[in-house]
Amino acid sequence: MDHQRKSPFPLGRVLLCVVSMLPACKAPAQTLYEFPEGVESRWASPENPNGERGQGGLANAGRKGRPAVVIKAGQQLTLAEVHGAGGTVRRIWITISERSPAMLRGLKIEMFWDGAATPAVSAPLGDFFGLGLGEMAAFQSALFASPEGKSFSCFISMPFRTAMKIVLTNESGKDLPWFFYDVDYTLGDKHDSGALYFHAHFQRQNPTRLQQDFEILPRVSGRGRYLGAVIGVQANRKLYANTWWGEGEVKIFLDGDTSSPTLVGTGTEDYVGTGWGLGRYSNLYQGAPFADHANMRFSFYRFHVQDPVYFKNDIRVTIQQIGYVSPSTTLSPLYTSGTPVYKAGAGLVEKEKGSDGLFERQDDWSCVAYFYLDRPEDGLSPLEPAEARMKGMTWSGPSLADMPVDRKD
Repeated sequence: MDHQRKSPFPLGRVLLCVVSMLPACKAPAQTLYEFPEGVESRWASPENPNGERGQGGLANAGRKGRPAVVIKAGQQLTLAEVHGAGGTVRRIWITISERSPAMLRGLKIEMFWDGAATPAVSAPLGDFFGLGLGEMAAFQSALFASPEGKSFSCFISMPFRTAMKIVLTNESGKDLPWFFYDVDYTLGDKHDSGALYFHAHFQRQNPTRLQQDFEILPRVSGRGRYLGAVIGVQANRKLYANTWWGEGEVKIFLDGDTSSPTLVGTGTEDYVGTGWGLGRYSNLYQGAPFADHANMRFSFYRFHVQDPVYFKNDIRVTIQQIGYVSPSTTLSPLYTSGTPVYKAGAGLVEKEKGSDGLFERQDDWSCVAYFYLDRPEDGLSPLEPAEARMKGMTWSGPSLADMPVDRKD
């Protein structure tokens, strides 16, 4: 092998293609050692809430005087805000003192671009950062991470032209005593006309309806790129016992598709890159950080980075709720619950009792869909009230009290 042969792709350029989540990795890309003229770095945190030059760490004579803030029930906190300048949000990191499912569903994160009246991002904190069902878990992906299952990191590039605002609202009904955060961004970035705005939309349906596929992303009009989704499923054990819930196919309707999509998958676990069931794992673009087989609760993600999904006019993304009963489980409580079990297929046709095969289901599904769009507002419905998205979520989970006495983060 010729080890002296020069690669046509400088290392920095290759790395940028991996870490930059702008709509496309264009060549030539900026290398890690290039200096972009007119671009400045900023961090917004409790130590410098406005990200102002030379104004960081002023509390307590600069000796860690304000690393965190209290967010009382009902309080809204601006994490970062810019007016009259363009730039790019590069990274968001957060950790909090209580990380129960109820708290993670009760905290709402929103993002506004270029002075828009409605948010481009509106989602529960935990689900937005890749932790579906508000269940903490250590994982690493290309877009989100929680290194030890105690924090939240986002690495998606979010361009803006004239203004940005990122807001956190505590709708949990309970005070949050410790909230640490960093929003890392640059100012002065020159975005061409093709640069798209980042969006994220949360949905929950409990229960889903028979043969009415769950909408990962309701129809959105415009030009853009679908980035993927974080999905949570709580299977209905009362109706279906512990039978498998994940045979449904993802369908992506593009640019005028109506009854039939252009893109279609082969099954739920297939969509996130695995097969024959769903265990716990995390990869760059696909994974399942949380898989509780005893209680049939799962959280998984798929990010379309290497396999971009573009749309020119509109997009809609759905997934079917179809289960499977195997010959070995046909004697399970599935057929003794008193609820009809319907075959997967046209119409609602009951399965023969004791038979195996595919069947239609109704479960608790939730998700955050991520996409880029050519406009800062997407016209989607507002985030549902905290009571609805927190329903069934417990207050038990990691908290400050679980940490060693000399640690508060």
